[in-house]
Order: sequence, then C-alpha cells, then structure tokens
Amino acid sequence: MSIELKKVTDEAFSKYGRIISGYDTAELIEKMGATPLPDDVIYVASDPVLEALDIAKDFNMSLYGGLPVEIGYCNGHNKFLNAVEYHRTSEFNIACDDLILLLGSQQDIKEDYTYDTSLIEAFLIPKGTMIECYATTLHYAPCSYMGNGFRCVILLPKETNYDLEAVPGITDEDPKLAARNKWLIAHPDAGIEGSFCGLKGENISVD
Repeated sequence: MSIELKKVTDEAFSKYGRIISGYDTAELIEKMGATPLPDDVIYVASDPVLEALDIAKDFNMSLYGGLPVEIGYCNGHNKFLNAVEYHRTSEFNIACDDLILLLGSQQDIKEDYTYDTSLIEAFLIPKGTMIECYATTLHYAPCSYMGNGFRCVILLPKETNYDLEAVPGITDEDPKLAARNKWLIAHPDAGIEGSFCGLKGENISVD
C-alpha cells in the first residue's frame, strides 16, 4: 500500500502535534552521532550521556513544567508501521536525520481497541526538527527516508517505557499496557510477542 508523504509543516500535522523552537539542540544532536545505527531498530528509554547535558535541565523545567524527563533515542532502519502506541503525556522528538513518522489519532480506535491502518498519515521530519506529539497521537518507531538510517531523540516523563511490575486487570484497556505509560496495539504481521494485535488492514510501508 502506498502512502502519501506529507511535510511536517502541512496543516494536516496540527492535529497530531506541533513544531518546537527555542531550544539549542546542537550539542545533543552531536552526541547522538555516537549512538548505534543498526540495520533494524534499537530503542533506549534513558541514556546517561544525553541526560548529563546542560539542555536536560531546560527540558525538565520547560517541556514538562518541572517533571523529571528521560532522554533516550530510537535509531536504525525501518519501513513498516508494525504497531501503534500512545501515552498519557506528550512525547517530544528531535530528528537527528531526515526521517518519517507514521501517525494516527487515538480517537479513531474502536470500542474493541482495533484500529484501521488506512487512517495512518505519513510525515517527513527534516534533520534538526524538534516536534511535540500529543498524548492522543498514535505513533511507533520512525521509518527511514530514502532508505537511509535514522537517529531520533525521544523525550518523555521519567520511567515511561520502563518494565511493568504487573499488568492491572481493571479496564478493557489494561491488556494493551505494554510498559509504563505505554499502551500498544500491534499488527499481526509484526510478530510482537505478547502484544494485543488490533491493527486491521495492511501493515503500512513507506516503500
């Protein structure tokens, strides 16, 4: 299935997030050059080297209004949607290379927690761009642009995506809780062990 690639500056992006300015991310992007760039995808929730930078204090005080922030990354090569996740809080991304984000809206999840992948939209995030993805924005690992590798800084409240101590059994949403502050709906083709496979339709590819 082909998917139209839109610019992050397009009006269509406004329901998913916004472009962020005002932060000097040059040193952070430089440090990201030393992080791995595998043939698949690697995600690190919290990187001590990145969190030791001076800008980390700005993120703590400004992005989340004083809440502790974790600075991690998602790097590699990818072309498939595979899953969507959402948090109770915004996620901030800094593109260290040109990359593509596949995005949707939590409001389009059905009562049975299935989601139609034909509703996904693709956006090109140019190198050096910082964005906010709202809490209701469905997202997952970035995709490669023109087949190249990507490095992306991920900013979230501290301990997001850490392992769960236990999965609650209070609401129908609870079985989709895959990690702390992370609800996940996977595509069957992705083979994500233990996940709820509620994505209906094609496993979107950027090719």
